[in-house]
Amino acid sequence: MRSERLDEYVKRHTDVWPEMRKALHDAGWHNYSLFLQPDGTLIGYLETDDFRAAQAAITNTEVNGRWQNEMAEYFVELSGDTPDKSMTSIREIFHLD
Repeated sequence: MRSERLDEYVKRHTDVWPEMRKALHDAGWHNYSLFLQPDGTLIGYLETDDFRAAQAAITNTEVNGRWQNEMAEYFVELSGDTPDKSMTSIREIFHLD
């Protein structure tokens, strides 16, 4: 994440396009949150029945392509991919209900 653009990135997420929000929901992304640390570390949390299927479903939407193209300017080291394609899952090792 580009440190000089953190505030702008946060602001962009205060008004995520309604069609993007709907596409995420329709693709199986539920209880989705983004967390941003001052050093630019971005962590996303979502609940879904099948992460790979949900990721593939959102990738195939037109609105996601537009959103990812706009968000790419906030990131560094994407290796030619969009931010969503650079996302990886992290193994859960503890959970408390």
